[in-house]
Amino acid sequence: MLLVILAGISVWFLTTNNQKEKDNELAYTELIKKVDAGEVEKVEMTVGSTSVKVKIRGEEEGKEKKTIVPNTQAFIELIQEKTLQGNEIELVQKKQNPLIGVTQTLFSLLPTIILVGLVIVLFKMQGLGDKGKVYDAETTKSKIKFEDVAGLEEEKGEMIEIVDFLKEPKRFTDMGAKVPRGVLLCGNPGTGKTLIAKAIAGEAKVPFISMSGSEFIEMFAGLGASRVRKLFEKAKKVAPCIVFIDEIDAIGSRRSSGSGAESENNQTLNQLLVEMDGFDTEETIIVLAATNRPEMLDKALLRPGRFDRQITIALPDMKGREEILKIHAKGKKFADEVNLKDIAGDTAGFTGAELANILNEAAIIATIKKHEAITQDDVEDAVKKVTVGLERQSRVISDKDKKLTAYHEAGHAIVSSTLETQKDIKEVSIIPRGVAGGYTMYKTNEDKYYISKTEMQEKMIALLGGRAAEKVALNDISTGASNDIEVATQIAKDMITKYGMSDNLGPISVDTEKDPYQLQLFGEKFSDAIGAEVKIMLDSSYAKAQEILRNNMDKLNKVAKALMEKEVISSEEFEELIK
Repeated sequence: MLLVILAGISVWFLTTNNQKEKDNELAYTELIKKVDAGEVEKVEMTVGSTSVKVKIRGEEEGKEKKTIVPNTQAFIELIQEKTLQGNEIELVQKKQNPLIGVTQTLFSLLPTIILVGLVIVLFKMQGLGDKGKVYDAETTKSKIKFEDVAGLEEEKGEMIEIVDFLKEPKRFTDMGAKVPRGVLLCGNPGTGKTLIAKAIAGEAKVPFISMSGSEFIEMFAGLGASRVRKLFEKAKKVAPCIVFIDEIDAIGSRRSSGSGAESENNQTLNQLLVEMDGFDTEETIIVLAATNRPEMLDKALLRPGRFDRQITIALPDMKGREEILKIHAKGKKFADEVNLKDIAGDTAGFTGAELANILNEAAIIATIKKHEAITQDDVEDAVKKVTVGLERQSRVISDKDKKLTAYHEAGHAIVSSTLETQKDIKEVSIIPRGVAGGYTMYKTNEDKYYISKTEMQEKMIALLGGRAAEKVALNDISTGASNDIEVATQIAKDMITKYGMSDNLGPISVDTEKDPYQLQLFGEKFSDAIGAEVKIMLDSSYAKAQEILRNNMDKLNKVAKALMEKEVISSEEFEELIK
């Protein structure tokens, strides 16, 4: 793009400059006529140049004309002769500046230089270049192994078969088994998809070729398909090997009949399908791919013979989180009071990357506080920093806002304490963190794989407890509940359109993101019915939250007053207040 802009600027400059030069040009025959007529006042020449500058009598300074002289010696003699005849003409001869000559030469060659540069860039982009990183077997020996991957025991068990294929392919082919062509790793960001792919290469001690899906896509048509070919040519030369394509949804999304960028993506995907079908049986090349959006991928990519296996990398359970924490705790100093099992219990739903980040943040916090080792408080501060945001102690808050925040968070806590599925409160605070003015933190010491209708209903009631407290206690409402309302609305929508939990609409699933025309199947009034059902759920939850608070006004006032005094209340202090 930069080269194209430079080329445009240089063409414009040359065109403008040429036009100006044409306006100042004087034909040689016209010059001779003016010399004979005595109209020329001054002639300026540069040694070695055929161009002369001529000043005509009566014209202003700076309005000189330029003329190309065929024979400079003959022209000088002509000027000298006219001077002898009484025609006064000032003749100035200058030595040429070498720098000007070089500059003029370079400037004249600029369009050619730009054109050559564009050609070189195009040639470089035709190949894979340095974008496909190859880690050879010797390099991978000292890199990641299965022992460095925790919390994925079942996934590792399935991957061991792939390692055996790569180590001893003959043992399987003798039995008549075919080597799997591809393995698709699906899972949320940070669950360890790329990590386990590197561990397979480390265990099998084979070359590992890594490339991101976005690296195939360029602004020039056909380069994506070319890079796919180059990638597999490279893989065939070093087989047996592993080809890893991260974020494959960048090139593997469903094909369409579109043009432009969509057409380019289609060509790239088609080439990938052809290459995965074209392996020779003797070539042991396994394609690993990672994505967090498997629903976006083309069906042809997921059929047997291409990605034979799809492995979902789930969020780690409590035991898995503890093992992940142990790995990332290596090299860090911890106080005796720190219990990794307790940390694992308090971080249900966290990915491996988030757990690693928490321990790293805890180490930073401990260093800033000049602790000799990482304490339990440091870890808890790190959890709050990662989940809620950075504490903003310096923010100046008015008494009015402080009171409103105190009642808002007290409302969440009081309402939650009366609900069976929401009562595990860990901490209530009115100290601003991130974008939040305060927070109510819950204990997450249980791994949940299913969420009941009752739990979702009570979650909505707890979310609207803050807004309800503002209304009941202060007879006013604020913008502080905006995120609570947003989350509660999304829960209500999911209950109706995704999980079929509506009593009126029944067990039905409508996903307008996948298919915008799905609503048309159920008639024009169906979307109105969904909206009405969402409103009923939210109104009911809001009314229930207000009812709970009206029945517990003494507790609400107690907790709000304690928050205004202390700013932070622990679970034990909260239990003591609401006894």
